[in-house]
Amino acid sequence: MTALALLAGCGDDEAKDERSSGGGDTAATTEQPTTTEAAEPATECKPVDDPAPKPDGGQEKPPNKLAAGKTYSLVVTTNCGAFTIKLDQKQAPNATASLVSLANKKFFDGTVFHRIVPDFVIQGGDPTASGTGGPGYSTKDKVSPNAAYTKGVVAMAKGGNEPPGAAGSQFYVVTGEDAGLPPDYAVVGKVSEGQDVVDKIGALGGANEQPTETVLIESARVKES
Repeated sequence: MTALALLAGCGDDEAKDERSSGGGDTAATTEQPTTTEAAEPATECKPVDDPAPKPDGGQEKPPNKLAAGKTYSLVVTTNCGAFTIKLDQKQAPNATASLVSLANKKFFDGTVFHRIVPDFVIQGGDPTASGTGGPGYSTKDKVSPNAAYTKGVVAMAKGGNEPPGAAGSQFYVVTGEDAGLPPDYAVVGKVSEGQDVVDKIGALGGANEQPTETVLIESARVKES
């Protein structure tokens, strides 16, 4: 399977195309998460061992979209702290339904952020931690030509040979002010809480876009309202 990657957030368009790969796009809104002056800085990441890879594939695509009139969020707890993604089922009804289904099956628990590019994205959702894993199926959503991949936006990664809007389980969170990506990636939501945690994780990238320390997704839980 082709490794999932994203376009680089800087450089000319040709260079970006060469780095095209699997991160997801932004949330439905471009409004930046708010912070308070009294907010305390995020704590240091707890040291953890690399988890054993989980099996690739083996999941079933959910047959239904999310219930209309409800709000869905994913609370992602890591060894660096927790953050919440408010899902945008209108922009990506199929990918968001898939994320909720996988989270309810604890698919993301015990996986890592395998790709961290400072001031660009953090990418996770691969059970194998290799950059090539997924749930064993794909979804597809229409991506708005006006999709913006700005800070806090969450989108789905895809292979360069896959059509726009294709998605498996790998997702990315934009950590730069503007990733400069084309409208190819299904936008599934935006960080609504814990942007400081995302920023801290986003600083842990080294050479070859590899994390400088293990960032473990301890759990990903669905919250409905």
